[in-house]
Amino acid sequence: MIEYDELEKRMVLKLVYYGPAMSGKTTNLLRLHDLLAREGLGDLMMLDTADDRTIFFDLLPFFLVAPSGLKIKLKIYTVPGQVRHDATRKAVLQRADGVAFIADSQTGETANNVASFENLESNLALVGLDIDKLPLVIQFNKRDMAGIVPEEEILDNWRSTGIPVIMASALQGWGVWETFARLIELTYAHLDSRYHLTAEHGLDQRSFVERLTDRSRE
Repeated sequence: MIEYDELEKRMVLKLVYYGPAMSGKTTNLLRLHDLLAREGLGDLMMLDTADDRTIFFDLLPFFLVAPSGLKIKLKIYTVPGQVRHDATRKAVLQRADGVAFIADSQTGETANNVASFENLESNLALVGLDIDKLPLVIQFNKRDMAGIVPEEEILDNWRSTGIPVIMASALQGWGVWETFARLIELTYAHLDSRYHLTAEHGLDQRSFVERLTDRSRE
């Protein structure tokens, strides 16, 4: 549910990193914040508590301007993974324009992944979003650890859904960028079908993705 002001030529997009507790959502955002170009990049803000590292959200805002003058602001949030914070998860999901589901690759976490994904489906429906239409990617994190589900098994399980699945180790920094970039690509396709970014605003997919995923600090 994109926040769009036609008179002000302003669009605010919201991406949400969702998943079970301790799956690596916060680590993904910390790595991503380090990778992005400094110009226009906002500060990453966190709220920590004794019982949940991301009880509210992490915020990463930055801007781009289309040739037409359309200003696009992107915000990236994480949600708390623990069940008792479900009300917060629903609040953060409201008006989401795309979701990255961060799963834990460890074999002992399979049930938690399933429960969290079912919770995502349920909460999206409760806030009026259709999971079948929403840009969505799945990242299987912690691929650097022992005792993980084989990649082939993961891909076999998810192939029928058509949802992009990306392997990652947020702690080591790989797969983080690919997850974000793929979600940006899907978000562009969704936006273009509704707001005609290419035809009316001169912002094609390549420019959109490149400008939002600029890593010129590297």
